[in-house]
Amino acid sequence: MGIVIFRIIFVAVTAAAGYFIPPFGADPVLAAVIAGLLALGTLLLEVRIRKASFKIIWGAVVGTLLGVVLGWILGAAYQSTAADPRTASFLRIMFLLLLPAAGFLIGTSKSEWLDPAYLFRFFREKNGGRVYKILDTSVIIDGRIAEICEAGFLEGTLVVPQFVLKELQSVADSPDGLKRQRGRRGLDILDHLQKSKTANVMITEMDFPEIREVDSKLIELAKRLEAKIVTNDVNLNKVARLRGVAVLNINEMANAIKPVVLPGESMMVYLIKEGKEKDQGVAYLDDGTMVVVDNARRMIGHNVDIMVTSVLQTTVGKMIFGRYNDEAK
Repeated sequence: MGIVIFRIIFVAVTAAAGYFIPPFGADPVLAAVIAGLLALGTLLLEVRIRKASFKIIWGAVVGTLLGVVLGWILGAAYQSTAADPRTASFLRIMFLLLLPAAGFLIGTSKSEWLDPAYLFRFFREKNGGRVYKILDTSVIIDGRIAEICEAGFLEGTLVVPQFVLKELQSVADSPDGLKRQRGRRGLDILDHLQKSKTANVMITEMDFPEIREVDSKLIELAKRLEAKIVTNDVNLNKVARLRGVAVLNINEMANAIKPVVLPGESMMVYLIKEGKEKDQGVAYLDDGTMVVVDNARRMIGHNVDIMVTSVLQTTVGKMIFGRYNDEAK
């Protein structure tokens, strides 16, 4: 409420100044109207600046200043060589008006060009240049990325966009207890990565305000930086590959290095519940793989040695079937 009152007073005082102190000998009423319109324009600009991000404001300022410098240089160069002084003066004024305006528009619409991560792209060497890996929210919350980096299996610079941090913060502030715990875990993992000596983490302000979905922003950022996306999101994985962006999926890597279990081998599992069929027990491996054990219902709640009878690969993962031998008890 206070800011509204201040704005009203500002417009009224400006209009009154134009009425009582009219410039250039103008009519007081006309001067008051013009002053009031200028005050309203100033307030409108203030509202737009308040809503804009610092990156856009910075881009507008830099673009305008570069336009002024370029316009002054071109105008001075033309004026020194032109035969008609009036034409030279006119063109110089046009340079000083048009080029700053163009710089302002380019600076606001392409402010990401001033982002350090974007500039690095143009200064990378053709061979052995800087390699970027963009992390999404799912892979940060998952946590395995920290161990992979410490083991030295992920090289290059890990890029964390500011919009991913905002999404992670919103999850950490969620009223749902489980989501809140996952979000805080993600923030802890990110803090661990930043302090790690084996990982090079870079937070980038590069954003795409015209794009709403975070996944689409990640794909566009990967294209700009010629980077790969590190994720656990199946949908992002598919869409990114369809749009020509390379993806590193942690789950796919985990499945690739998962130890192979063959029929006839023995293994120890902990039975936690009954199976669907008679006298079956069910166990789970550390990676979530379900193990269905025949003849083991009475051993629920115990560690048992089983003999693997078959391995079934399904769309949701791998299932292992085995049999508990009474004689091996």
